[in-house]
Amino acid sequence: MNRYWTLSDNPVHAWPAADTFDLREGPIPSPGPGQALTRTIYVSLDPYQWGYKRRRVEPAGSPCHARTVAQVVESHIEGLSSGDFVFCTNGWSEYGLMGAGVPRPGYMVPRKLDPAVGRISQAVGVLGMLGLTAYAGMILQCAPKAGETAVISAASGGVGQIAGQLAKLRGARVVGIAGREEKCRFVTETLGFDACVSHLSPTFAEDLKAACPDGADVYFENVGGACFEAILPLFNPGARMTICGLIAHYGDAPDANAGEVEARRARERGVNVQNLFVGDYVEGHHDAFLADMAGWVAEGRVNYLEDIREGFDTIPGAFAEMLRGGNFGKMLVRVAPDPTL
Repeated sequence: MNRYWTLSDNPVHAWPAADTFDLREGPIPSPGPGQALTRTIYVSLDPYQWGYKRRRVEPAGSPCHARTVAQVVESHIEGLSSGDFVFCTNGWSEYGLMGAGVPRPGYMVPRKLDPAVGRISQAVGVLGMLGLTAYAGMILQCAPKAGETAVISAASGGVGQIAGQLAKLRGARVVGIAGREEKCRFVTETLGFDACVSHLSPTFAEDLKAACPDGADVYFENVGGACFEAILPLFNPGARMTICGLIAHYGDAPDANAGEVEARRARERGVNVQNLFVGDYVEGHHDAFLADMAGWVAEGRVNYLEDIREGFDTIPGAFAEMLRGGNFGKMLVRVAPDPTL
């Protein structure tokens, strides 16, 4: 049997609750022509997934959406064999199909993984869509210059830690915003940011201003709320801002339009604001990104921390914890043994 988590029929609260998800069982699917059956190893948990669930984008009764790393059990796809590792979108499910006729978001193209390039778990992190998101937002949209100041909210998170290191590679002075003291230490001591301030501090806005004595030229937005309010008066003329996420607002009413409000207020100060949708950058940029990032990771120029939880049953709790900021690094759940370790 195949176990999977699905969104329950209960009302969806502002944030996940005990009755938000149901654990179900069904037959393990059989692959048809041009398809492969895969067994999930890693499930990626990311803030954007809560928007899918609150809006009930996922078909009723289907596994909750998520990017995954899996191993092929049976393949009817040319060039893909039993035992191969793949990036796919099995979601919160122990097994799933990939290939012809399998619904998936158009920009999440399943692909075979080479364990020699990097840990297979990194295919849903630094060597996957999260890495491309950071690359697109920081390198392609914000384009930091040597000597400028770049500020990154959620700096120890899956995207933030990459975005800040990319700004450092471009010669910028990088300031992170994180939560707990251990996260701030990680951002400066391991990731190499020049400074990191805690949004939990009662003097957060003053702390951020002190960390940016020359103002801010680049802002990578992952949070919103108090983080945006603190950075707003610090923008220099010609500053660039990319809106990647707004996790502080994911519990708002669906029509709150926090991103539009932030963009308008920043533009009123002369900031060039761009929304970030990674799907816009897959075609024409993915191969160059993967070659660059794989090299930087192998050389130790980009470090990447994963927060890996264990066990299929832990997925809903880990997801809720991640939304509360309880993760330390990129949140994953390992639901089956990783044969590459």
